[in-house]
Amino acid sequence: MNCNVRNFTPPIMKRTLLTLTFSLLSVVIFAQVSAKEKQALLDLYLATNGENWINTWDINEPVANWKGITIENNKVVGISLLFNNMEGILPATLGNLEALKVLELSFNKISGTLPESLGNLQSLEVMAFNGNDLNGTIPATLANLYNLKQLHLSSNKLNGTIPAPIGYLEKLEVFNVFDNNLNGELPIGLASNANLKELVVAENNLRTDENFSKTLLSNSGAGINLNKPILSPSAKNVIAIETSDDEN
Repeated sequence: MNCNVRNFTPPIMKRTLLTLTFSLLSVVIFAQVSAKEKQALLDLYLATNGENWINTWDINEPVANWKGITIENNKVVGISLLFNNMEGILPATLGNLEALKVLELSFNKISGTLPESLGNLQSLEVMAFNGNDLNGTIPATLANLYNLKQLHLSSNKLNGTIPAPIGYLEKLEVFNVFDNNLNGELPIGLASNANLKELVVAENNLRTDENFSKTLLSNSGAGINLNKPILSPSAKNVIAIETSDDEN
């Protein structure tokens, strides 16, 4: 006597499993950033006249579809909105984007001051506000950005001194404050930073002493020229660099 035993799943159970599967897929496909991070982006949109941006956002769409925004693991890691007709001030809530690695808002019409909350962005590697209308001082809180590699603040109206602790950011490779109203001594930490490749400080009222120059040459190499700025734009980042006379 042959007895064939077959697996049998009731239709109701099949439908339940199918629904559960689709639900899980939907969570994966449509997973979004937290409400806190989305609000920080919305604050930026509202504070800088987002409706009139060149590349504006449809705020009814998922954040992943917003132009210039990069998301990894449901975290905002990049904001790149160069030449985007952004006009207004920077909201303090930008400091809530704790996974942010790139903040590139160069060549817009952003005014006001740099929020101290930017010092909360401890994953940040690139901060760029070249060619805006920023005023006030450089926040001392930027010295908390231990992973920062590039700081671009050229062609604004920043004043006051450069906070000394910023000079001791060990990963800093580019320090660009060309064409502002900064004054005082350049932080000695910039001179002793072995990773520094580009130091762009012309068109300010900054001073260096003999000790700074000697330290700079011995630690960062003779390729850095403090007096000869060259503006060199690229598609991804716009960086003011300085070169030696031998390279011209």
